[in-house]
Amino acid sequence: MLCAACTASLPALPAHCPWCALPSPFGSVCGSCLAGPPNFDATLALWLYEFPCDRLVQALKYRSRLALAPFFARNFAARPLPPVDLVVPMPLHPKRLAQRGFNQAVEIARCLARSSGLLHAPRGVRRVKDTTAQTELPYEERARNVRGVFACDLDLSGKRVAVVDDVMTTGATLNELAKVLKRAGASRVENLVIARSVLR
Repeated sequence: MLCAACTASLPALPAHCPWCALPSPFGSVCGSCLAGPPNFDATLALWLYEFPCDRLVQALKYRSRLALAPFFARNFAARPLPPVDLVVPMPLHPKRLAQRGFNQAVEIARCLARSSGLLHAPRGVRRVKDTTAQTELPYEERARNVRGVFACDLDLSGKRVAVVDDVMTTGATLNELAKVLKRAGASRVENLVIARSVLR
């Protein structure tokens, strides 16, 4: 896996909005989040979705390099994590899970929960609609594409939840999931993502 020097060279986020992790002067809340607050409460992104971080994410996701999951989890654990009661991985629809054979978010969340002593709920949240992949859609259609795709079987009353995912682009999928988690009673939802895409 990557040595300390190579890990330190991965593309760091510039000063960014604590809510959505997009670049923002002095790390202040960005105008977009002020104008329309998202359903989630904060985002921790490890790196920018740029070379070579993008290749690492793709190696895990599309080439089954599962050894990268504990590497990503260790890097989350090395950051000041928010106080949370439960770690929830971004779910895949059963059809896509069968095609890929694993859910990369589950693999990372499992390693993170084990190393940090956090509770992990790999099956409490479901993706109930098989939708077009977000990467295949224009940005303006992505929120509509994920509307109503999640269901939560957990009682999250008063719980602080961390959602683990690989890449945050528009944030539409994470926003929809946060809405469902809050309907289930979550008091706070924070995103833990490997990489933040800042291309618009």
